[in-house]
Amino acid sequence: MISDYMRLTPNLAEAPLETLRSGFSRGLIKAGEESEQIVVVSADVGSSTQAAAFGKQFGRRYIEVGIAEQNMLGVASGLAHMGRVPFAVGYAAFSPGRNWEQIRTTVCLNNVPVKIVGTHAGLNVGQDGATHQALEDIALMRVLPRMTVIAPADSIEAEKATRMLARTDQPTYLRISREPSAVFTTEDTPFEIGKAYVLREGYDVALLGTGPMTYELLIAAQQLAERGISCEVVHVPTIKPMDSDVVAYSARKCGRVVTAEDGLIAGGFGSAVNELLVEAGIPMPLYRLGVNDTFGESGTAQELLSAHSLTAEKMTPIIADFVAHSHQYYRE
Repeated sequence: MISDYMRLTPNLAEAPLETLRSGFSRGLIKAGEESEQIVVVSADVGSSTQAAAFGKQFGRRYIEVGIAEQNMLGVASGLAHMGRVPFAVGYAAFSPGRNWEQIRTTVCLNNVPVKIVGTHAGLNVGQDGATHQALEDIALMRVLPRMTVIAPADSIEAEKATRMLARTDQPTYLRISREPSAVFTTEDTPFEIGKAYVLREGYDVALLGTGPMTYELLIAAQQLAERGISCEVVHVPTIKPMDSDVVAYSARKCGRVVTAEDGLIAGGFGSAVNELLVEAGIPMPLYRLGVNDTFGESGTAQELLSAHSLTAEKMTPIIADFVAHSHQYYRE
């Protein structure tokens, strides 16, 4: 059974491709039009992050600090203290990878509404290799007090998230991938910070995805249905704070959980789901799909995702084996 959410989306197999950066850039410009308090601070990557389009339209509200991610967060925090709403934009490998202490001390400790945008996150970066593939960023950011962590599924959701973040008053990390990915939401599909969404209803296993991995889980669910396995697919764009009601409901309903993320599983999205379920008293079989205790490497995005079993084709047999060999703990 397909949920009402999915009735609003295009045919999955025919989903067009677009970068999340494009949606982020559109959302940033619209946020700038809606409020003069929106400013952007960039670490010399305005062109590749597509934040420079904001500068072309709003001039002095765009600040280029050069290759100085630590300084970028200090500048952004200062602007926030003066009543602005700054978006600090850089590559995720260096922001939060290089400037985590500045984020911790100048942003979170002071509780100012700086929006840290880490683009080029995950294996999706491709040929740039391990030095530029931020796989640890979800773990780094979700441990920070007061920090909200969001990983949009596609360019349309990235645009919505950016505009919504511009109206919030808390520190936030927005995780953006580099290469084009499937656009499977529409202008009418819901998005709210702190909410998760059941995209496909099922009862054998709950597949929980964040970021573009949710699309791969939807395709895998279709393939698993042909094997007689009923999958519930849940999209979790807000990793922190996580929607405990929706996640716990689907877990109880299905009795098994699989998570998928384009990043390290240690301390990442799957770990956050596991913590939630254990604390809610719902211990059950859980399998985490992601990068397991290794760095990235050079290759196309598709080659790397496939090598780490993060494509639908690679996920499908793994999930089928998990369902076949795990005990269905509990079902409502």
